[in-house]
Amino acid sequence: MKKIVTLGEILLRLSPKPGERVHQSNQLLMHYGGAEANVGVALANLGMQVYFVSKVPNNPLGQGAIRHLNANQVHTDYVKKGGERLGTYYMEPGVGGRSTQVIYDRKNSSFTLMEYDEVNFEAIFKDASLFHVSGITPAVSAMMRELTIHALKKAKEKGVLTSFDFNYRSKLWSQEEAGATIKEILPYIDICSCGELDALYLLGLPQAGEGMQQEERLRYYYHSLQSQYPNIKYFTSTFREVISASTNTLQGNYYVDGKLHQSKVYHIDHIVDRVGAGDAFASGILYGIITNISPERTVSFATAAAALKHTIHGDSNTFSAEEITAFANQESGKIVR
Repeated sequence: MKKIVTLGEILLRLSPKPGERVHQSNQLLMHYGGAEANVGVALANLGMQVYFVSKVPNNPLGQGAIRHLNANQVHTDYVKKGGERLGTYYMEPGVGGRSTQVIYDRKNSSFTLMEYDEVNFEAIFKDASLFHVSGITPAVSAMMRELTIHALKKAKEKGVLTSFDFNYRSKLWSQEEAGATIKEILPYIDICSCGELDALYLLGLPQAGEGMQQEERLRYYYHSLQSQYPNIKYFTSTFREVISASTNTLQGNYYVDGKLHQSKVYHIDHIVDRVGAGDAFASGILYGIITNISPERTVSFATAAAALKHTIHGDSNTFSAEEITAFANQESGKIVR
């Protein structure tokens, strides 16, 4: 079984029921999640040996976060306890033409104040096959920016495959701040999840020629990025069309060895919960790479995992590899008896 390490903040998510706004609700639903924690949970449910690196307060909320991870077979040996608070965010579900809104309350959380000497990456990366982190982690504090880069350098020293998802969040940092940090990170990355807008606005790549189709533009940006960062072996992203808050289409992209592989297009209607779908897709790609699945099957599997995530509440995907494969091969909405 492959050892996988993820680094990030696990958060408490509070959300009103659909059709209510945060300020008018007198009842909020609780879930635990966070980009790297979600990827870890999904990979653990796919049979991987996952270790999560983080810090939570030693109080009932921190204990609940650890319980969530353990319940999904994620190892918490490297989750430190201390600090004053667990990062929180409020998610106001969108309906129809009204978009979903997120309000962060994570400043000075236990994780954002975690220090160098609390994390021994020498021990953490022993026997590890893969390390995954997203752009959310270096965005939360100056300390986390330094720690993220340090972790990636140490992973490469140890011969660990590295994965980075841009996951740009405008409420956490500016495009300029994100672009500068990501350019420091990319020389240490093997697997990169980014899209056309990331290439344009965070990395400043020249715009693709007029008249190019979406697929052609993506090939152009990935080819350009690989020319600048030849260490990156894999690029991934999704094409999403938002018809409404409850109806989207989704297609997966996977670029390897100079070729773009794409999944079929999923028409997702009705969306139960979109949060974490990108993490579900990332976990599917990582699973395909780790288990040496063909590029065609990998992108098909990853997109099916993301589509399935839209059908359940919470941040994390909890489907098995068998369930995802069956979903990818079956007719939409068919009863499985």
